[in-house]
Amino acid sequence: MDKIFIKDLMVRGIIGINEWERKELQDILINITMFTTLHEIEERDDVEYTVNYRSVAKKVIAHTESAARFTVETLAFDIAKLCFEDPRVLKACVRVEKPGAVRFAQSVGVEITRSRDELASV
Repeated sequence: MDKIFIKDLMVRGIIGINEWERKELQDILINITMFTTLHEIEERDDVEYTVNYRSVAKKVIAHTESAARFTVETLAFDIAKLCFEDPRVLKACVRVEKPGAVRFAQSVGVEITRSRDELASV
């Protein structure tokens, strides 16, 4: 299986359970790995035959900026669902972090891995 990834996508949005977190935009660091097969693009060299990481990134940015989620876990699940909008994505690994959220820690967050089959059963 092949991988397409988006590394260290920094987005600002509302996330958290504290009152101040519901009012102030925070940095949200997102990493995504999408598992697919790249056999068609090997022969055709055309973006139409692959997962377009730019399109995925734009959707993730728009959603993260507007979702105002309480937990990074739910945001990660949202992002995984966005990945599966492209039928070529077979599995997605999504990591969502809040840099500086905990004193003395560089970052805190969650990483989830979902397959298309798992998502269909949820």
